[in-house]
Amino acid sequence: MNNALLILMLSFFSFVSHTQTVEGIWQTFSESGELQSDVKLYVKNGKLYGKMLKFYNSKANQNDKKCLKCKGERKNQPLVGLTFMNGLSKSGDEWEGDEVLLDPENGKEYDGKIWLINENKLAMRGYLGWLYETQYWKRKQ
Repeated sequence: MNNALLILMLSFFSFVSHTQTVEGIWQTFSESGELQSDVKLYVKNGKLYGKMLKFYNSKANQNDKKCLKCKGERKNQPLVGLTFMNGLSKSGDEWEGDEVLLDPENGKEYDGKIWLINENKLAMRGYLGWLYETQYWKRKQ
């Protein structure tokens, strides 16, 4: 009986820890709550990255949107497929880094931090000095 209970508990904790990850597809929203985009977060070589997958409620064709104000290799690249989050490092329960979040609207890179609120809600915070803005994303089911 004790062995069965132990196995059940270990299986449960393994499942819970496995699902509590920032990796996956997330939906972003405007300040008014309107669905804006789908983004994919993934870990590569121990760093967190994010790329745009899809835009909603856009008058322009998905492939026509370009990063016009970006610099370097991202300049004039399509926003769909663009890596806008580069190399955040894990620190406890958060992922953070300096100049790791690209705003394609102005081409600037900001310091950032990401953490899970719960399994299906993520907080993404961008910093400009002491000022910051936090967005909340929802895991796409």
